[in-house]
Amino acid sequence: MTEHTTTATGRRVALVTGGSRGIGRESAERLAADGFAVVVNYAGNQAEAEAAVGAIAAAGGQAVAHRADVADEVAVAALFDAAEEAFGGVDVVVHAAGVMTLAPLIDTDLDALDRMHRTNIRGTFVVDQQAARRLRGGGAIINFSSSVLALSLPGYSGYAATKGAVEAMTLILARELRGRDITVNAVAPGPTATALFLDGKDEETVAGMAAQAPLERLGAPQDIAEVVSFLAGPARWINGQVVRANGGIV
Repeated sequence: MTEHTTTATGRRVALVTGGSRGIGRESAERLAADGFAVVVNYAGNQAEAEAAVGAIAAAGGQAVAHRADVADEVAVAALFDAAEEAFGGVDVVVHAAGVMTLAPLIDTDLDALDRMHRTNIRGTFVVDQQAARRLRGGGAIINFSSSVLALSLPGYSGYAATKGAVEAMTLILARELRGRDITVNAVAPGPTATALFLDGKDEETVAGMAAQAPLERLGAPQDIAEVVSFLAGPARWINGQVVRANGGIV
């Protein structure tokens, strides 16, 4: 773990999984701008995680980077330990880590399916379990689903199945935390210009998906980070919900 600034005093603390790139990184930087001290979790790319922490520090924020496999309960417990050691506790968990493999169901490689299940389903369960045990009152758990779940797009059967599980966990956990003053919600982005989304798609496919929304563009990571910021801060009366941040695709 690398700390770029001194331990925060009197700041709320956000832990962002998958925080080294894409929506996770944008969310980490936005929460830092909102005044949170941020723990940037990453799976393997230390350089990108350090770049995210450096960008937060350069903007006057406080952040540390910590490596952990989100599906490994021992590693995730150590991740929360590191957050508590650096900043004294955790108030918000943004679980943005995820993997996606696209193929028609008939052609889906089962090893790829197992990898998605491990990261997207088990990873959400493990992270949420630690968050439920350790978040301070007034906190928020923000999971990530996907608008493809409602769109039923061909080629997304394996990925959408994992996100259906995420939504089920989110809605049930919100009710299980009755009396704790902790909200649990999920953000379900539509097509968003990240490396995860763009990988393997030709220009025609990307253009067609951008045209689906009435706003006629792809989402940007900043669009999704706005929703994360809202759920992490002022949105105390939004609980047990899936927010479909997709520009109006139905």
